[in-house]
Amino acid sequence: MATSKQPVTVPTDASVDDFLAAVPDERRRADAERLCTILREVTGEPAVMWGPSIVGFGSYRYTYESGRTGDWPLAAFSPRKQQLVVYLVGGFEERHASVLARLGPHKTGKGCLYLKRLDEVDESALRELIDRTVRVHKGVDRASQRRR
Repeated sequence: MATSKQPVTVPTDASVDDFLAAVPDERRRADAERLCTILREVTGEPAVMWGPSIVGFGSYRYTYESGRTGDWPLAAFSPRKQQLVVYLVGGFEERHASVLARLGPHKTGKGCLYLKRLDEVDESALRELIDRTVRVHKGVDRASQRRR
């Protein structure tokens, strides 16, 4: 008998400011606060805690081929012990390779961008990656696709 699991990572009423203030490493905390500002500016959305450790901005509804649906932030991040994890659109490594080439030191994973230090990356490239992710999640991948 199949059961429907409830998602663990959902918006909560927890304070983003309290969460960021509790980041133990001073440099990581400062980077997280700066990244929070960048994401808020690019998305135009307020910061909301998603689960216990992800700061998300806005939301969109996704549907897998299986028919399973859920909600996820348009863009999000988490200040982990070793690095900042920025959650972007899946496949961004191939889709936006030229922007990643300008970014500076980073690693990538499936839909994740890992940054050790925010001051070592090109902020304009980071903002572009976030903006492109938001556009994809809103269904407006590129301005040229909106031409009539």
